[in-house]
Amino acid sequence: YGKEKVSQIITYGSMNAKAVVRDAGRVLGYPYPVVDGIAKLIPNDLGITLTEALQKAPDLKQLYDEDDEAAEVIDLSLKLEGLKRNVGKHAGGVVIAPSAISDFCPVYVEENSGSVVSQFDKDDVESIGLVKFDFLGLRTLTIIDWALQSIEQETGKKPDIDNIPLNDKKTFALLKSAKTTSVFQLESTGMQALIGRLLPDRFEDIIALVALYRPGPLDSGMVDTYVKCKHGLEEPNYMHESLTEILEPTYGVILYQEQVMQIAQVLSGFTLGGADILRKAMGKKIAAVMEQQKQVFIDGAVERGVDGNLAAEIFSQIETFAGYGFNKSHSAAYALVSYQTAYLKAHYPVHFMAAVLSADLDNTDKVVHNLYDIKNFKVKVMPPDINQSFYKFKAKKGVIIYGLGAIKGVGEGAIEDIVNAREQGGPFESFQDMCTRVNLRKVNKRTLEALIKAGAFDVLHPNRRQLLVGMEAVVKAADQMSKDRDAGQFDLFGSVSGNTSYQSVKLPEVAEDPKLEKLLAEKTVTGTFLSDHPLNFAKHCLSHVITFGLAKFHELNIKKSKPRDFRVLGMVTGTRPGFRGKMKVSITDPSGGFEFSLSDKDFFEYQEILHTNAMILVEGNAGIKTFKDKDGGPDKEVFVTSVNQLYTVDEAVALYCDRICFVSKQHGERLPDDIRALLDKHGKGKAQIYVHYKKPDQKINLKLSEQFKIRPSYLLLEEALTKASIQEVLTKSG
Repeated sequence: YGKEKVSQIITYGSMNAKAVVRDAGRVLGYPYPVVDGIAKLIPNDLGITLTEALQKAPDLKQLYDEDDEAAEVIDLSLKLEGLKRNVGKHAGGVVIAPSAISDFCPVYVEENSGSVVSQFDKDDVESIGLVKFDFLGLRTLTIIDWALQSIEQETGKKPDIDNIPLNDKKTFALLKSAKTTSVFQLESTGMQALIGRLLPDRFEDIIALVALYRPGPLDSGMVDTYVKCKHGLEEPNYMHESLTEILEPTYGVILYQEQVMQIAQVLSGFTLGGADILRKAMGKKIAAVMEQQKQVFIDGAVERGVDGNLAAEIFSQIETFAGYGFNKSHSAAYALVSYQTAYLKAHYPVHFMAAVLSADLDNTDKVVHNLYDIKNFKVKVMPPDINQSFYKFKAKKGVIIYGLGAIKGVGEGAIEDIVNAREQGGPFESFQDMCTRVNLRKVNKRTLEALIKAGAFDVLHPNRRQLLVGMEAVVKAADQMSKDRDAGQFDLFGSVSGNTSYQSVKLPEVAEDPKLEKLLAEKTVTGTFLSDHPLNFAKHCLSHVITFGLAKFHELNIKKSKPRDFRVLGMVTGTRPGFRGKMKVSITDPSGGFEFSLSDKDFFEYQEILHTNAMILVEGNAGIKTFKDKDGGPDKEVFVTSVNQLYTVDEAVALYCDRICFVSKQHGERLPDDIRALLDKHGKGKAQIYVHYKKPDQKINLKLSEQFKIRPSYLLLEEALTKASIQEVLTKSG
């Protein structure tokens, strides 16, 4: 067409209700959490104004009336709301003109890219007669392609993803379970809730899901009608017998724009062109055109033997739903990609999830989020391994091998050099061996340090501290060897002449870091704990008092009127100012995490134990609240209604572990010396001690006398595991 005839399309960002509150609050100098708290009280209704929000949200109105700071932010926001804030570029919109774009509309050149963009937005370029195209580049298509390549590499056969059966039982079982994280278009919590209600069992349902999960249909009651009719709880209303075939696939709900056009054709004899005019008028609510088309519709229906009053009623029904109508071909195209990703997750979870992880290598938060999903999906992820890992995550024999590219501070060029050296010379035999075989200008000290902390060398040398301390000397010797090699200083047998310093490099005798310190260093470069979790042993010791893991918290089935007691163990990841003088505390465990609020008074009482990485036991109550998500869909959230008590892990052990059993590795009935020494060290207390012996022919449980009762502590339990005679530690209360 010619460069001068094609451009992308401008977008104008408006100061809508939430955005204007955040902007006004920032300009007025209020802390982000305070301003964000105000914005979050604004309902997620599409196009809602601040004035409407103050009428619809009692919490927001109460805050406005009672809090001077909030009132100042909202008053300024009301004056600014609706103004254009910034310009952007439509993600996929392209306009093509018969001659230069500038003959039809003003243009501007983007500062960074140099691209020509129309100064008319998508509606204005259409109104001046230019044709628009929407080009969508979906990352999901790349994920599908990577998954298919991975399957072919391992099995020798590539699934024909374009011809998979659209009634696959395993795929629909996955969808019905709502385990749709990473499934295109179906992964939000609100969508998962809708899937749980609708229980899709045919491809048409997936098309409908994509079309239904939008603010209009969700607010109009269309979703409820569709779900009830699908499950036989309500009879579909087809309005007229001639419309049954058109509306039967959607249980009488006018869901798609194509249905509006078909109804006009069948009932009133509209041409395709005339039906499209009606569709546009209804979709854009053009009153004058709709009034004109209404009479044409009724007259056409009457000519075909339909009662005039019924025709008017049907037109009114169409008018109500047409504004929410979605293009079915668009929805079907998206639904097909949704189905393909669900199919891959159901049949090839390891390959699919490796591809998903690889697509988010540079986004640590997404990698960590997906790792949680993978763990819940019972797929094993192997930690980084210098002899098996590649830049991207890789599926191999039913497990996912961690991608080195997801480690912070490790570049693609360095990983490629490591992989090339490994493929040419075989697996690395030691840390020193790797350093001699790679380009140390690419695989620099920063890269090596990150790989060590992530545990990539554990398979060769498990003492990470030794490698970190000795790295300088090893790199120096390897670098010298490389220089000698480049200079051609070799003896008759191919060894570097006169240089035996590298072979004699010995790592310093340094003890491994304490486990917590080692795991925290691992988290700094991976965003999560890979080799172990600091809470695992604490959870084992307190398993008899913990209600559930944190991931289960969000899945609790709670009635609004009946809060539920809980007791959970977590690691503090941060604290921040909340709303109305409260402090927010975030905690995680190996399965997930959540956030709870404390009053200023309670936070002051507990602040010494709420430092980052502290392990705490939280006792409290959980409730449930319902709201609309960012897409306008119904959602619910389990949240902490009150915190009754916080304990350090040491305090929790002292309180709840008054019966301790050491499972001995020894077969005799005599108390091992190291256990006796441990008990003497930790002094007198209330905890009863048992020793469990395993003999080839019998098991013996020995209850120690009163003189061996001790003060229980987490330090004691951790220390017990280091003793040669102790295989396991078990605890109980009462």
